[in-house]
Amino acid sequence: MSRDKKPATAATKHQPAWPHGFPRPVVVMSKCLELEACRYNGQAVRAPFVLQLAPFVEIKPVCPEIEIGLGVPRDPIRLVTVDRRQHLIQPSTGRDLTEEMQSFGVDYLSSVGEADGFILKSRSPSCGIKDTKVHDSGDRPNPIGKGAGMFGAAVLDRFPHAAIEDEGRLTNLQIRHHFLTKLFARAAFRQVKRLRAPAALVQFHTAYKLVLLASHQAELRLLGRIVANHEKKPVDDVLADYEQHLGHALAHPARRKSHINVLMHGMGYFAKRLSAAEKAFLLESLEVFREGRESLTGPLAVMQSWIARFGEEYLASQRYFAPYPRELRDLRDSGRKGGLAE
Repeated sequence: MSRDKKPATAATKHQPAWPHGFPRPVVVMSKCLELEACRYNGQAVRAPFVLQLAPFVEIKPVCPEIEIGLGVPRDPIRLVTVDRRQHLIQPSTGRDLTEEMQSFGVDYLSSVGEADGFILKSRSPSCGIKDTKVHDSGDRPNPIGKGAGMFGAAVLDRFPHAAIEDEGRLTNLQIRHHFLTKLFARAAFRQVKRLRAPAALVQFHTAYKLVLLASHQAELRLLGRIVANHEKKPVDDVLADYEQHLGHALAHPARRKSHINVLMHGMGYFAKRLSAAEKAFLLESLEVFREGRESLTGPLAVMQSWIARFGEEYLASQRYFAPYPRELRDLRDSGRKGGLAE
């Protein structure tokens, strides 16, 4: 009997019903990224990935600078270090906007509800997440360092396990893959929390086992113990523990070596059904990937063809092979650093 024809049981009644297999993530997004011409210069920022992603997510647009009363267009603002503390200053007027921006960040992030991810404007004094220029309190034009914008820093503090990136970094193929994997995993887990059913958590953990194996083996083992719940903790405590460690597990892109281990593990399911030439082809693809001369796409395509050919149900159910909608797969790569770890 096929899986979709099995009679409903007490457990399957509590399985998340995901249309087309994917939930709809909630993404807070800088409004200037293709959504509205609201930058300081009165323009919008071109961000093709945002347009590609928009049909698959619920977008909550925000422009912190407008929200604290700055108009469009407006004189630029900058991060300035004063007495070892960062301030948000508008040099042309001398206005110190620090308190206004900090208050907005607290109020907005407390009221926004659950957010699965954030896409924020790179290098922005308000929205940047790591590459915003920081100046000293003097008149020197050159920055003294880089860091997060004031609102971006509040996001990182308030949502430490969310999928958070800027539009510039998302032009990198591996960063984009990690962001999307994490984004849709968080959205799926949010549905598990809503159901508050152990069966739904088991289903989630089972589907994400290979993702977690590639991401963080130690956390995978710990998450397995949390799901088993030998201490008989209340379901809400179990879900809270799982969410915390899921965040740790998905914090960074998987290493090349970890991806290779997962795909070698997957090949084991077909060991007696493949020719020597087929095995050699995958091993060669993995070696090219290990050397950084090819993306993960090639070896994944080989494995997926075997899954379809042999009808391997366990691997077919693994989110590792389809962590987000097919329409979001994009091989374009800026080559920017910060993607796949060695």
